[in-house]
Amino acid sequence: MDSRMDRIRKFMLQEEEDDDELFLVLLPALYSSLYEEKRPVHTSSLSGAQLVKEILEGHESWSKVEFRMEPEIFRAISDYLKRERLLEGTARVDVDEQLGMFMYMISHNATNQDLQKKFQHSAETVHRKLNEIINLIPLLVQRFVKVPTSLQPHPKIMSNPRFWPYFQNCIGAIDGTHIPITIAEEIAAPYRNRKGTLSQNMMVACDFDLNFTFTSCGWEGSASDARVLRSAISKGFEVPAGKFYLVDGGYGNTSSFLAPYPGVRYHLGEFRRRRRNDTGYANKEELFNHRHALLRNYIERAIGVLKKRFPLLKVGNHYPIESQIRIHAACIVFHNIIRCQNGDEDWLDHQPPLIPPETYVDVPEGDDAHHQDAHHQHQADLNNGNNLRDQIALQMWADYNN
Repeated sequence: MDSRMDRIRKFMLQEEEDDDELFLVLLPALYSSLYEEKRPVHTSSLSGAQLVKEILEGHESWSKVEFRMEPEIFRAISDYLKRERLLEGTARVDVDEQLGMFMYMISHNATNQDLQKKFQHSAETVHRKLNEIINLIPLLVQRFVKVPTSLQPHPKIMSNPRFWPYFQNCIGAIDGTHIPITIAEEIAAPYRNRKGTLSQNMMVACDFDLNFTFTSCGWEGSASDARVLRSAISKGFEVPAGKFYLVDGGYGNTSSFLAPYPGVRYHLGEFRRRRRNDTGYANKEELFNHRHALLRNYIERAIGVLKKRFPLLKVGNHYPIESQIRIHAACIVFHNIIRCQNGDEDWLDHQPPLIPPETYVDVPEGDDAHHQDAHHQHQADLNNGNNLRDQIALQMWADYNN
């Protein structure tokens, strides 16, 4: 019994000695963590508000690069948000800084951590201030992305004999454009497009001033353009009686959405090659398709300017999918506001990319592969569309040959 007790006492003494040694090793680290002075995280000489002020009061190019617009347009937007009581500044973050934070985010595809460093705020403050603007986007879309109210022919149609009077009832053009997204793998399948990347298929309509007049965001990348349009119609998108939009071959041809003749040359590059060979149009279908393509090119130009100003639309971003969809819509809103304020666009062609081009996501362009989906229309609608297209093409061909 005594020897057993001796072994127990010896074991306990050894454990105490080991604990003492461990304590001596850990003591300096504990002391250091308790008494070492904490290093501040936000150490920039400029606060976020001062940074925004410096950008807006500096050379015009600073604001164009950081916020993608001229300083006077930035101030006009900020004043509008304050005047309409859509945003209210606080002692720590005024509206100018909040808008600057959001515009910097969509200009640079900046993460929350990037914005913390740039604007000298905590993660929670950055998150809250961004969300306040993201939550405003549906209302801003209602106010700044509107279907044309005037039913008068557009001056760019009236002044061009190639379009007048044939397209006098055309009020714009429609197309779908794929925008890369990031999303959890377990729910990613519907967003995988035909190129195998992840995107949403965003429907947009524009007028002939390159202003967007409608958008439908959030459809998965696997959805066809025609399916997105049908959904928009079911949710209230309307075309005024007697008017129509121009669409490409991925949509069904109806009297409200006029598509080119299928199986006939259509793309502008094909006609440029024919012009170099000094050959004319073979028939009314080719003539119609060429002029249709020239006029529908406005939507392709509008999308091109949009993605050039906001290259965030060429990559996935770092926010929840619901926020990503609203951020994409925000780019359309700011595009329209900038154009209404006569913002410059030429400088976009002479800027180094803010987001490395090697990170751009390869997404589909055009939806001609979904002809079958395009024909999921009532036969009567397709017949009316075909009759209207033939009437326009016949008149066009007769005038061309006189």
